[in-house]
Parts: sequence; structure tokens; C-alpha cells
Amino acid sequence: MILAGDVGGTKVFLAYYENEKCITTKRYKSKEFSQFASLLSQFLEETKIPRVKAACFGVAGPAKDNVCRATNLPWSLDAQELSKVLKTPNVFLINDVEANAWGIACLSKEEFCVLNQGTPSSRGNQALISAGTGLGEAGLVWDGTKYHPFACEGGHVDFGPRNALEIELLSYLQAQYNHVSYERIISGKGLYLLYRFLVDTGKEKADPAIEATKELEPQKEITKRAMEEREGACAKAISFFVTIYGAEAGNLALKFLSTGGLFLGGGIVPNILPFFQHPNFLEAFTAKGRFSQLLQEIPVKVVLNDQTALLGAKRYAQEKGGL
Repeated sequence: MILAGDVGGTKVFLAYYENEKCITTKRYKSKEFSQFASLLSQFLEETKIPRVKAACFGVAGPAKDNVCRATNLPWSLDAQELSKVLKTPNVFLINDVEANAWGIACLSKEEFCVLNQGTPSSRGNQALISAGTGLGEAGLVWDGTKYHPFACEGGHVDFGPRNALEIELLSYLQAQYNHVSYERIISGKGLYLLYRFLVDTGKEKADPAIEATKELEPQKEITKRAMEEREGACAKAISFFVTIYGAEAGNLALKFLSTGGLFLGGGIVPNILPFFQHPNFLEAFTAKGRFSQLLQEIPVKVVLNDQTALLGAKRYAQEKGGL
């Protein structure tokens, strides 16, 4: 009797639960719909699900007063309007990475890949960084009894280069964009931008497979080539991606003082997991001067369950809907 949704810039995943059991799931391509309400109406028509008591949708964008404007889609979601569609007052909108943060407590240890065992603090905050269509970040504050997830828009802060190569990358991107954020780089589109940077500046030779691809999302082909070859422009682009990802993950861990753990969510990391298991990631994560030792003690885990946001949205709906 709970409807949960993971509303991303590329796809929307909806699931209907009864008594903790998932009854129906559907996946849609976001860009095939002009608004979320029309997608939701199609889901209800296709599934014929019974009455919904509570619903929560994790949306890739900032949520305020139960209204959310998606960051990478021309969608505006209003819980009050969606309540009319679902015929229930218990409709909640939260940020999608916050939904992932709510879902972490629902996972078993087998649903994580440990990158750094660390020495977790039982009273420490936690943090989540999640790259996909965009870059999302969230925190989990410890109140002495349990964790309280909260959203932020940290993925949109200014990219801070750390060395000559990254300074050159910043200059390259500034020639194309008014604002260069971490999301510009640590995202699906960012992976292709890193490939283009390495090729356009003569640091790597162009990969014929990438240059010839007609894919709307060439990053998928870059990932495939890198996992097959483990060398060349595609592999170098992913290694560069992983290093910058590690640096920003370390930034987030310091800002939230996440001594209870740092989690990597999203769809990109599991697909290129061997690159994250390379020392480059943790070296960048811990390279924070006098605070390197602190970061070495922080557990770092990859979230492997691609339904974590759905589980989190369900949990949120249960708690806030009083179910």
C-alpha cells in the first residue's frame, strides 16, 4: 500500500509495496514524458494497483515545501497535485540521494563492496556521494540513537583543481561553460568531457570506436572500451574520473566529518568497480594534508543494490505516513 519512486534524469523506477513485499515494479525513460504526473498516470493505468496509503518519490533535484524542480529534466513535481492523482494526502517528495541515504539502513552487508575497511566511529556521522546523470550528495547525522538523512546540493559547488593537469582541465571546461562544478566532471556526461579533454589536448590518441559512435550517451561506449582494454584514452579518462571522484569524496567526508562511513551510490561506480578498487581512488580520498590520517580511518563502501533509493523512499513514506 506504499508507492515508492526513484526519479532520475535518465530513468524513473516505481515500485508498489504491500506488507513489506514488493508487488509491482516498472522502469521508464524520463525523457519520454513531458511531466512526472503523466508518467505516474500511465503507471497506475498499466498496473491497476489498489489504493495507495502513502507515497514517496526521491527526485534528482532540490525539494522544498514538498515541491521539487528536477535538475536535469524540465519537470516540476508538486506533492499536492500528485496527492490528487493518487487519492491520498500522504505524498512526500525528497531528494533522490536523500532517498538513497534512507535506504542504506535497509541493506545487508553483502550489498556493499568495501573499498576501505577503516575504523568506524559508532557515534560518527555518515555521508553519501552518488554519480549518475548528475552528482548528488547527502549526509546522515547521528543523534545518539539513530541516523537522520538530509539532502544537500554539494555536487554543484565549484570544481577545485589540485594540480597542473586539473588546472588545465578547468581552463578547458571554462572555455565551454559559465560554471564548472564537480557535477560537470563527476557524472555520465563528465566522463565523456574527460575523454574529450585528453584527446583534444593531445595527451591521448582518439579511440576510433568512440569517434565513430552515434550513441547519444558516448560515456557508455567509453566505459565498455575501458573495461575491455584497460588502456588507451577511454581507460585514462576513467582513471582521471576516479581520481577526481576520490578527491571530492574526501572533501565531503571532511565537511560532514563522516567518521561513521562514506558511501558511494549511483549507477556508474558498480559498472567500473575495478577502477575504484585501484589505489588511485583512496590515494585521492585521503590526500588532505594534516587530515590524511583521519580519512584513512573512515570506512568507504560502494552501494551495490540499484534499488536502494526505492527502499529509502518506502522507508520514508512509512515513517512520515505513520504506517
